[in-house]
Amino acid sequence: MQHRRALLTAIFTATFVVSPLLTDPFSGFRPDQLPIPQVSPPVQPAGWAFSIWGLIYSWLIVSAVFGLWKRPADSDWNAAREPLLISLAIGSFWLAVANTSAILATIMLFLMAPLAIAATAAAPLKDRWLFQAPAGILAGWLTAASFVSLGSTAAGYGLLTDGLGWAWISIIAALGVGVWVQRLLPRAPEYGFTLVWALSGIIAANLDRHPSLATLAAVGIAIVVATIFFTLRRADPA
Repeated sequence: MQHRRALLTAIFTATFVVSPLLTDPFSGFRPDQLPIPQVSPPVQPAGWAFSIWGLIYSWLIVSAVFGLWKRPADSDWNAAREPLLISLAIGSFWLAVANTSAILATIMLFLMAPLAIAATAAAPLKDRWLFQAPAGILAGWLTAASFVSLGSTAAGYGLLTDGLGWAWISIIAALGVGVWVQRLLPRAPEYGFTLVWALSGIIAANLDRHPSLATLAAVGIAIVVATIFFTLRRADPA
């Protein structure tokens, strides 16, 4: 029984990683999924930014295998495994859902992100590169993805404003959440740097179309980087 969480984490890591092979490709919500079609919504990062999934998948696999092999009944690992495996279990179905329902897919992301954040917060300092780091990168990307999905979906249903307005709202909201979480996770700079990666993708996607939005994302990068270094110094005072 002590090994159950390690085994479940390995199983749901595997289902999460193979899920893209079992569903149709996903590169954003299709125009026919939303009443107001969102073609290349401004809140969505450039395509190359999604390459981070290769890093996330591979690092999670290493973490799960190491944990099952070397830390199967470790109480510190088990405390962090529970929220992580639930997030991965939900994520195993996310791509299939995202190809059919933008609303449900957005809700799922807003469930997955705090669970991944909780796993990062609970991760033991020992073996930090084998648990906290991959969990932090996953949490950072899910934070960004949640608000990207919210912006696209809300604009697609014509709530309050258009796609550009929702891009501003989503970026500012993601920054607020991201900075707050980073301050809670001073020893997990991977979380913040993943947000920087996502914001870089938004800059690239909007330099020509919406330079003011690209400027907002650039300011956001500066704020996140400053927060990372402030929290690192606070965690390890000279």
